[in-house]
Amino acid sequence: MTSLPYRYRRLLIPILGPRVTGTLPEQTTAAIEEQENRGEILVKLLQILIVSIWGVLYAVSPKAETSGMALAPYAIAIYLVANGLGLAWCLRRRIPDWAVYVSILFDMLLLYAVIWSFHVQYMQPPAFYLKAPTFMYVFVFIALRALRFQPRFVLAAGGAAALGWLLMIGYVVVSDPLGTTITRNYVTYLTGNLMLIGAEIDKVIAILMVTGILAMSLARGRDLLVRSISETAAAKSLSRFFDNSIVEEIRAGEQMIAAGEGMVRNAAILNVDIRGFSRLVENREPSEAIRILAAYQHRVVPIIQKHGGVIDKFMGDGIMATFGAVRSSDSYAADALRAMDAVIDDIGSWESDPDLAILTANGIGIAVSAGPIVFGAVGDRERLEVTVIGATVNLSAKLEKANKSLSSQAIATRAAFDLAVEQGHKPQRAPRFVDAHVDGIGSQTPVAVWARDTQLLP
Repeated sequence: MTSLPYRYRRLLIPILGPRVTGTLPEQTTAAIEEQENRGEILVKLLQILIVSIWGVLYAVSPKAETSGMALAPYAIAIYLVANGLGLAWCLRRRIPDWAVYVSILFDMLLLYAVIWSFHVQYMQPPAFYLKAPTFMYVFVFIALRALRFQPRFVLAAGGAAALGWLLMIGYVVVSDPLGTTITRNYVTYLTGNLMLIGAEIDKVIAILMVTGILAMSLARGRDLLVRSISETAAAKSLSRFFDNSIVEEIRAGEQMIAAGEGMVRNAAILNVDIRGFSRLVENREPSEAIRILAAYQHRVVPIIQKHGGVIDKFMGDGIMATFGAVRSSDSYAADALRAMDAVIDDIGSWESDPDLAILTANGIGIAVSAGPIVFGAVGDRERLEVTVIGATVNLSAKLEKANKSLSSQAIATRAAFDLAVEQGHKPQRAPRFVDAHVDGIGSQTPVAVWARDTQLLP
């Protein structure tokens, strides 16, 4: 194929369906080959079913009083045994391509042998078998090969069928050197043991046309299969870098997200940060520091997500999450305060985890703000990042830093707290309401503050 011009190779390669190679990731190749082997198992099961039905029909059909040798029962028995062995092979391991080609040749050889034997069984001239309805099983055997998602197997089955029928025609011609069984009259052909060459060539053309149509349809289907498996694997890998809510929003969106597009929504922003993390890990091995950070994120992130939060970004040991930004919500502030309470509750069990125990000495800082934000995408056409911006986002980050000066574990704007209560939140701990000085904010900010030893409400 390498000698063909590129434009022809581009046409033939998808039709012939070359074996999936290392051009695809190994896991994708393995998934495709697994699907193909399942297809071969299905082929074997259907072949056994079809030939079993064929055997039952043959057994109940009336037989001529005087007949010659009947090859059909032996062929059916051989076929069932061979396909039973093939099925066992497929169930144990992936069947190689050469075995599939051998199976295709065996199918056609056995089918044509049975059709050929009809003129012997019923003691008629060879042209008799050309009208056998069993010929229709040729198309069934070709169609079965479409279950492998490999167009080349369909082409092999169709090629074997067409060549086999040409040989069957040739046998009729050779067995009658005087040409007495050949006619040009269509009525005579249908009503007698004669051969109309044009009608038999039509059968060959029909075989080739069905084969070509199936192969082209299968080539398109295989391309979709490869793309689907590849994109599913890629999406599964990439989804680890994005919050599931963002992935679902992008997937469900009617239009592609473009850089510079955004929307204003009312949302809550939650920031979580480890107090003094840099000092805690400065004398530890880098791998240990990363392990501690991963253990902390593994505990906090699921809690935030359970309460409807969407992880916007990781900033070293800091976690920023949004509530109601990706999807509008009627309880965004309440959800954020519930997530805050749940994280504080979980800290009580950190002592039992060696990687988290060292974080309990200084604790963590949490901050929540609520208000209008802008949700959208920044970047260029090749690289986008979904983000949130606005005064509410900046305020949450500044509030988190204020935990240190206020000696608090968590802090929320008074507006966010009041809104959360309106939205149905029932605080677990009684906050202290103060007007706090927050770096970067010119005036005093009314906030709700929770100290580390804040008692649970009755």
